[in-house]
Amino acid sequence: MYKIVRKKVLNPTVTLMDIEAPMVAKKAEPGQFIILRVDENGERIPLTVADFDREKGTVTIIFQIVGATTEKLNHKNEGEYIQDFVGPLGVESHTDGLKKVAVVGGGVGCAIAYPIAKKLHNLGCEVHSIVGFRNKDLVILEDEFGAVSDKLCMMTDDGSHGTKGLVTDALKQLIESGEKYDEVITIGPLIMMKFVCTLTKQYDIKTVVSMNPIMIDGTGMCGGCRLTVGGETKFACVDGPDFDGHLVDFDEAIERSSMYKPFERHKHEETCNLFQTEVK
Repeated sequence: MYKIVRKKVLNPTVTLMDIEAPMVAKKAEPGQFIILRVDENGERIPLTVADFDREKGTVTIIFQIVGATTEKLNHKNEGEYIQDFVGPLGVESHTDGLKKVAVVGGGVGCAIAYPIAKKLHNLGCEVHSIVGFRNKDLVILEDEFGAVSDKLCMMTDDGSHGTKGLVTDALKQLIESGEKYDEVITIGPLIMMKFVCTLTKQYDIKTVVSMNPIMIDGTGMCGGCRLTVGGETKFACVDGPDFDGHLVDFDEAIERSSMYKPFERHKHEETCNLFQTEVK
């Protein structure tokens, strides 16, 4: 059992938790993920390591409430426990030798982008962070990004916070103003990453994406997280989650990601109704 030592609501649909997991915290690196179960009858879900504290033995996770399991997890409070917390899994993000990087995050994907930006900053890399949200009510981790970025561009679709526009608008403006990046790292919705990669390919800038497809066992055995990268089949859980964005077949990934959405919505509604009944 793993204790929840901190819980913080970041916005109406996104929650942060610090989990007491010293063995995971000891080995975790940016870019890696864990798989958890809320209770002994729960499903396994992957969540990216958003941060860690080796001295305290805690791992930070940030999740969006979209299905039954994240709904159950969100009903847990500080001092309570979750059943399983396995990791770190996956390959850590490559940061060696990078001198100047643009980190592009979108929505809850910013929770994955932040630890990478933080590590690069701590290594002395010049970090330009571009983070985007639909509106100001959904903004998360703005102060955290500000603390680790030499330049921070806040974007919202409706202009209610920061600059109105898409993350690709800000990235294009920076590139055309003369900024030269060793690498662009982008993490967020698949469609956002696709268009970031389309843009950077025009300028021949290496671009790394973090893929989060359907995942079950996290060991490469089930094949659920398969992707096509450079014409070859890769498994996000063991070969990634980071890949060369210019080689990823985004159209295939987008199609596969939507396969279970009706089922997820149904299970989420069932779980919400269950909790509402218990409250009554």
